[in-house]
Amino acid sequence: MAEKTVKSKIHAAEQPLNQIFSPQFEFSIPDYQRPYAWGGEQTSQLLSDIMEAQRRNPEEPYFLGSLVLVKEEGNPKADVIDGQQRLTTLTILLAVLRELSENPQVRSEMHEYIVEPGKITSGIASNPRLHLRARDRAFFTVYIQEQGKLQELFDVSDVQLKTDAQKSIRDNAKLLHDELAILSEEQRMTLIMMLTLRTFLVMVSTEDLDSAHRIFSVMNARGLDLSAADIFKAELIGRVPENFRGVYADKWEVAEVDLGRDGFSDLFQHIRMIMTKVRGRQEILKEFREQVLDPYLQNATAASFIDDVLLPYAEAYETVIDRSYQSSGSADRINKWLVRFGQLDNQDWVPPVLWALRHHGDDEDWLDAFLRKLERLAATMLIRREYQTPRAQRYANLLKELDAGFGLDAPSLELDRLERQSVLDGLSGPIYEAKRVVKYVLLRLDETLAGTSGVTYDHPIITVEHVLPQNPKESSEWMGAFTDEQRAEWTHRLGNLVLLNRRKNAEASNRDFEHKKSRYFSGPNGSAPFTLTIQVNGTPAWTPAVLEERQQKLVARLSSLWSLS
Repeated sequence: MAEKTVKSKIHAAEQPLNQIFSPQFEFSIPDYQRPYAWGGEQTSQLLSDIMEAQRRNPEEPYFLGSLVLVKEEGNPKADVIDGQQRLTTLTILLAVLRELSENPQVRSEMHEYIVEPGKITSGIASNPRLHLRARDRAFFTVYIQEQGKLQELFDVSDVQLKTDAQKSIRDNAKLLHDELAILSEEQRMTLIMMLTLRTFLVMVSTEDLDSAHRIFSVMNARGLDLSAADIFKAELIGRVPENFRGVYADKWEVAEVDLGRDGFSDLFQHIRMIMTKVRGRQEILKEFREQVLDPYLQNATAASFIDDVLLPYAEAYETVIDRSYQSSGSADRINKWLVRFGQLDNQDWVPPVLWALRHHGDDEDWLDAFLRKLERLAATMLIRREYQTPRAQRYANLLKELDAGFGLDAPSLELDRLERQSVLDGLSGPIYEAKRVVKYVLLRLDETLAGTSGVTYDHPIITVEHVLPQNPKESSEWMGAFTDEQRAEWTHRLGNLVLLNRRKNAEASNRDFEHKKSRYFSGPNGSAPFTLTIQVNGTPAWTPAVLEERQQKLVARLSSLWSLS
């Protein structure tokens, strides 16, 4: 067995399962951890890997992965920071093997891997080796850790299950039972020997979370990896008074479920921007702790961070993601702004929107005016192809101005003369070549041309199509209507582009004007779903003169929309 110590705080050791499921360890899953979530695929893979290792070489040790613990040296109590999915599944596997064994002595010995039997003469109480989170602990104890309860577990209906974790426990126990029941008693005994004697985990332990977080970036376990949000949760809820930890763990978990795991992780990036007004330069794990969390942790106000910062911004972010703003008035106009922002190619606009929803969420008129100005800023930076660094700095300056009380008069919301001219130049040039720009501009243009008809764009496919083709055939009418110079000038400009709600092949794109109008620019009822395309259908011919007039009108419309004059 190899053992080493890093800076006297982090201990790592390879241990077989018969030492892991022993009096040396009493594992607990803290309430701030996410629930048990392994599904059938991970569980089946775990069993398959162990059995394959056994078939390949029954004498060779098999390394199953790692556990990361917060544990004091010499004390068996250990909080599981990473590896609970594997540890819980292994306990289920041991319980299934216990129940399937026909040998009373084997059943008794297997039970001791799952539950410390206790010794009255030594003052050791009977105690499960693994304690799940409080919400699922009793369920796990009754159906997995107690003997003879598996069949009752399999009969529990979905309606009776209180959490997704309990469903996973039941389903994985049934899966393992079904796969192992078809083996002979001898085969199962061989598997037990492989598990307990030749299957190893790398146990990494440290006495505090500040040391533990450094491990996560280099661990490559099979389980669901901990994110920065998981680590912040451990630090914050660990600082909440003990009698309130369950309450705050529930609050945190609800917010994470509502946003989804990825969205919840992104939220911390946005909160960091809102609170520091500086573009991130290092990994979020380091910066968020130093720039945002440290004052709350040092002043013992972790609960205040959750109540006053995390949850309000989580609610605002859910509104942004779901376009679900609600008010007593016409909430639809606010949600339309959120839809428009969602069509941009970046997320840098999110922090100012979250700030606005957090501080003015009950003032629909203020929100409408602010989002109108912010969309103008975001769209024009897109058209000017502003790089990420200056774009992020512009939003950071805006957040400073908002905190300073400038409100709708924040200077960063305005465009100077050179910026406005740069946008007009971008709109007047070959905008199709700016792939990340063109669809957004056309959608905004189409929307403003549609007027107050309440247009929405819920088509599963929206494509940008050239009227004058990019590569017309030599025999087509396009070659007579346009010179090579005219085609080079007009092909990729705004006036020559339309939106379609379907994809077309290259051959269709090269057809003559009348054929394209009747076949591809019309819907089933003869009309196109986009105003831009309807306008083309009403045009008798497509010539350089028509294109020039259309180009001027469309640019003027966008200039009016974004106040570029």
